[in-house]
Amino acid sequence: MRRICTIAALVTALLVPSLAAQQAPLRVIASNGVKTFVEALVPAYEKSSGRKVAVTYGTSSGLVKDVVGGAAFDVFIATREAVTEVSQAGKLASDPHTVLGRSQVGVGVRQGALKPRIGTAAELKQAVLAAKAVTYAGNGASRPHIDAMFVRLGIADAMKAKTLLEQGSERSIARVNAGDADVLITLISEILPAPGIELVGPLPQEFRSEVTFAAGVGATAADAAAARALIASLASPSATATLRSKGLER
Repeated sequence: MRRICTIAALVTALLVPSLAAQQAPLRVIASNGVKTFVEALVPAYEKSSGRKVAVTYGTSSGLVKDVVGGAAFDVFIATREAVTEVSQAGKLASDPHTVLGRSQVGVGVRQGALKPRIGTAAELKQAVLAAKAVTYAGNGASRPHIDAMFVRLGIADAMKAKTLLEQGSERSIARVNAGDADVLITLISEILPAPGIELVGPLPQEFRSEVTFAAGVGATAADAAAARALIASLASPSATATLRSKGLER
């Protein structure tokens, strides 16, 4: 009997951590660029799996710092470059990273405002130079594309005086809603759901750029199987229509 009790205690000791891992919320760290897409798909995953999901959002660059600094997570979703950086830091499992979708950089204005013409390089140049101020995230994934575009247009110096760089697209959106800036430049997937903002359109063809988002399982994920299942649901063909409705493509 004593031997049976000992075995039972050992089995319990092994099962309890596993059960605890399954009951705890799945921890997801995700970029703002896929926020509305993830928010739309998580409820279905929670319902089918019976597992709660807790998501922390931020800019990809900021999330990399958090993860490298020791933030705990099960699933990491960010730009492909950020996912690679986190992987190289040893924070992701050896599973192949899963590409979820991509979003183009676009232009937004305050709801009801006159939409400028931005179909050509000349029209975009005129639009941003005529604007009271232009705003975009200084730490966002689209900033390098925007900065390079201003250089190619020959207006980099002129735009310095009328550009409001913010920490994250949410603050840039707030500056447009407050009337501090009248042109917002960021990912279309961040413009479409923004309250009080209307999409003008993508950048002209010659400046067309996109950011690709990917997902990976944490190297120390409490429940790697559940993490893989969530990523699979986000990457599934059935999620494509929702993906596109949120300003992303596959």
